[in-house]
Formats: sequence, C-alpha cells, structure tokens
Amino acid sequence: MKQIIQTSNAPAAVGPYSQAVEVNGMLFISGQVPINPESGELVQPDIVLQTQQVLENIGAILEKAGYSYASVVKTTCLLSDMENFKAMNGVYATFFTGQQPARAAFAVKGLPLGALIEIEAIAIK
Repeated sequence: MKQIIQTSNAPAAVGPYSQAVEVNGMLFISGQVPINPESGELVQPDIVLQTQQVLENIGAILEKAGYSYASVVKTTCLLSDMENFKAMNGVYATFFTGQQPARAAFAVKGLPLGALIEIEAIAIK
C-alpha cells in the first residue's frame, strides 16, 4: 500500500507532488531544493550551504518515515553548474559515510527557484 510522507521539518512541495512516497519497504523522496523549512526561503546562493540544506531536508523526510541516511540506496544530484561538483561532493560525503549509495550527478539548464542543487533519493528498509 502506498503511503504519503509529509513533515514540516522539510520544505513543503513547490508543486503538485509529495515530499516522499513509501511503498513495499521503499521510500522515494522527491527532489529537494535548498529551502529552509523554518523560513520558507532559499538559502544563500553558495553550493556548500545549499547542499547542506538539501541533505538536511532529505534527513528530515527519512526520519519522519523511519529511515536513515544508511537506508539510502540511490541518489540523483542535479547541479546548475558542474563547477560545483567538487564542493558538493565534500558536503555529500559527510552525510553518507560507510557504504555510500549509488548516485548519478547531472548538470541541468536550470533548477526551481534558481537553486544551485537539487537531490532526490531512494531508500529501503
């Protein structure tokens, strides 16, 4: 059975989608952009700060659903500029230690709200 996951500790969806959906022991987290859930504002245009916020948002959703960063098996990172790849990796490595998930990273033409990064994730129990 499909269950919609929603938490106020991560930003509300900026469109017609759910923060995450859980089905059959798998959690599908929608792409998260660097919005501070307390202020509702995009964090400063700095890739380190934005990556930190995105991964904190993902962590809040994981926690709400009863998962952890260790449960994540796949992420997709969308970057507005591949020049930010190295800095993003530095922050990313602090959240995913030990057995890192599979990952893809792409440069895209633009991201919602002018964000520098968006990350989606899949986790399993």
